[in-house]
Amino acid sequence: MKIHLNGESFEITSPLNVTELLVKLEIDPRLLAVERNLVVLKRAEFGSTNIEEGDEIEIVNFVGGGARNATPLLQSRVIK
Repeated sequence: MKIHLNGESFEITSPLNVTELLVKLEIDPRLLAVERNLVVLKRAEFGSTNIEEGDEIEIVNFVGGGARNATPLLQSRVIK
């Protein structure tokens, strides 16, 4: 089954949910966001959200930044 993962073609051999995909990719789900077909998923939905043929999946993690004594900024970095 072919999907688009972070803008690139990606093949999975069997149906997966989002949690299973993250395990397959060896990605820790605690500090990231997942978008499926332009919809940001809640972490609680990862296990119940099945990935289907042609889905567009974006996985983004967050990195803190900013100057000392300043409010940290959240920056996104696409995981490849």
